[in-house]
Amino acid sequence: MGIRKKILLYFSLVSIILMGFSFVLIYALFSQYREEEFQQRQKEKIKSTLFFLSEIKKADNTLTESIDRLTIHDLYNEKLLIFNHKKKLIYASIDDTPIPYPDEILDQLSAENEWYESKEDLYDVVGLYFENTGNIYYGISKAYDTFGYAKLRYLRFILLISFVFISIIIIVVSYFLANRIAKPLVIITKSISEYNVDTKKIESIADTSSKDEITILANQFQKLMQRINEAFAFQKHVVQHISHELKTPISVLVSNFERMEKETDIQNLKLMITQQKEDTKQLSEIINAFLEIAKIETSHILKNDIFRADELIFDIIAELNTIHPYFLFSVQYLQTDNENILSISANKLLLKTAFMNLMLNCIQYSQTNTAEVLIDGSMESLEISFRNKGQLIQQEEEKYLFQYFFRGQNSKGKRGFGLGLVLVNKIITLHNGKIFYHTVDNQWNVFKVILPLR
Repeated sequence: MGIRKKILLYFSLVSIILMGFSFVLIYALFSQYREEEFQQRQKEKIKSTLFFLSEIKKADNTLTESIDRLTIHDLYNEKLLIFNHKKKLIYASIDDTPIPYPDEILDQLSAENEWYESKEDLYDVVGLYFENTGNIYYGISKAYDTFGYAKLRYLRFILLISFVFISIIIIVVSYFLANRIAKPLVIITKSISEYNVDTKKIESIADTSSKDEITILANQFQKLMQRINEAFAFQKHVVQHISHELKTPISVLVSNFERMEKETDIQNLKLMITQQKEDTKQLSEIINAFLEIAKIETSHILKNDIFRADELIFDIIAELNTIHPYFLFSVQYLQTDNENILSISANKLLLKTAFMNLMLNCIQYSQTNTAEVLIDGSMESLEISFRNKGQLIQQEEEKYLFQYFFRGQNSKGKRGFGLGLVLVNKIITLHNGKIFYHTVDNQWNVFKVILPLR
């Protein structure tokens, strides 16, 4: 049985049973009240009749019959018997309603037990022990409560109609509530059956303003589907990214291994192994950077840190000095009186990779074993220029600098995969920055990076 049918069945069943029990209780209480109220009227009738008879001790039969005719309509189908202290009948109403076993009722009445009541079909039978002016009397009344039973029948009709009408409303409301409560679950089920890992955006499956448990479950499931979708998209993107961008570098490494197999000179072989080692390490760093970029491009979330750009540059210089101890970097500050300008919000790992590539290019393409890093801060952006003296990039080649696997004329005889500047451009773009290449005095290669301040 589905959850909607269960909600409909359980809620309707419980509500209808409780309502039916309440109506039955109301009817039973009213029936009991009717009986007590009618028996009280019988008691008052007996007392009033006894009081009247005690006042007219010399009344003749004609007067008594006249009294009966005046009071016959007080109670419907009533038979009233009054006895003296010797339990001798002294008065009987003119009604024809029989009272069976009056002696048994009289035997149960005494000073200790002044009241007797019982039912005979729909008739109420009461007995009363009564003292008046020192005299003892007994009264027995049997009557049919016409108006009381009429009210009971009307109440039963009203309760039955109300029960049917309210039951229909409960079923309709239960059906509506069951559909409303189960709607997120139905949508979740449908979303699972129609889930496609190629979907770029997961549509909302619940009202985010609601705080009920099923809606929370639906929203959490939606987030789960979104994460699964991002994971699959990331995997797919990474596979395509790496297969496309690393095919050529791997081919270069394989080609180097083939050259090493043919090399017979030990010194040349050692040199080639060292170069291969550096190339492999560089390729590993490129792979890690591309993985991080692919992850960011897939999830559209860039995890930033707040740090000073110049401190990052000094850390990179310290690392490069261990590998290239004879190369000197000169760091110059331009218009950076306020040190807060140097603080940026960026992904430190990626930005370090970008700066590292630019500074390695300075080392590789410099002809003087020196390079300059110029830091120029303003209120809106931070400009960092990496300059080195060396063979210039031809003007017609500048537009291809940031394309995959492009290597200019000045890179002949130098190791590389043609991915460094592509990687740098991607990282700077992810940070909403820009990178430009230009020359100064026909002798300086300059790569300028512009990053927005946090």
